[in-house]
Amino acid sequence: MKVTLLGTGSPIPHPDHAGPATLVRGSDTALLFDCGRGVVTRLAAAGLVPSMLDTVFLTHLHSDHVSDLNDVITTHWVMNVAPRALRVVGPVGTAAFVDATLAAMSRDVEFRLAHHADLTRAPWVEVTEAQPGESVAVGPLRVRVAASDHRPVTPSLAYRVEHEATSVVIAGDGVPCATLDELLVGASAYVQTVVREDLVRAIPSTRLQDILDYHSSVAQAAASAQRAGVGALVMTHYVPPVTDETREEWRALARGFDGLVVVGDDLTTLDLATLEVSATP
Repeated sequence: MKVTLLGTGSPIPHPDHAGPATLVRGSDTALLFDCGRGVVTRLAAAGLVPSMLDTVFLTHLHSDHVSDLNDVITTHWVMNVAPRALRVVGPVGTAAFVDATLAAMSRDVEFRLAHHADLTRAPWVEVTEAQPGESVAVGPLRVRVAASDHRPVTPSLAYRVEHEATSVVIAGDGVPCATLDELLVGASAYVQTVVREDLVRAIPSTRLQDILDYHSSVAQAAASAQRAGVGALVMTHYVPPVTDETREEWRALARGFDGLVVVGDDLTTLDLATLEVSATP
């Protein structure tokens, strides 16, 4: 399997970092985790379009993680030659969110159905609201579901994708917790939202200070990775944004973790079998 950071940004717009989104590919199967701003453009840069996705997984319903689900739905719909459902898996509340998204798109859908005779039905989305402890099969890949701790955002989920001897945990946002620790044990890689606590505390903004309550610091993520014996810690959703000048500072904050530390930009790809990192998918 390979993991590609499609978007490593946060709610703060940045020209070089799209919104949170991660692609997992293995055995001709493509899974998308979260749909932050710019996700369809980043998918195209990775060589895919939404019609090639097998399943979309949502970790939680914060706007920065779901803002471009509408683009994924629409592009999946209009680029499929024959009607095909888009499978979306997420926490409780996902079905209502998808229904609201489809309602917001309703005029666009009317226009396209009226104009294109070969579009025979509206977008078709199959939603599964997953519960912790369940697993989802997507082709040969197995996806295990666990609760994460992003309170007051509840429920929020972390996922572990497994195929043969490799596995990756997509943790989304949140702080360390027992269910995440259990999910991480022995994983090939761990993809975690991280914040620079030292820099955030230096910013005189109560709203920004609040994010420290429910996002892992680099040190916390490194400690979680070390406890679980994972092969690689992959940082994403940087707050503040990582730069070439600060990249090694981020990496240094992960001291205490003995494995590979990946501080990648958008479109950084990790091969889980070899733990080799490349700058393009």
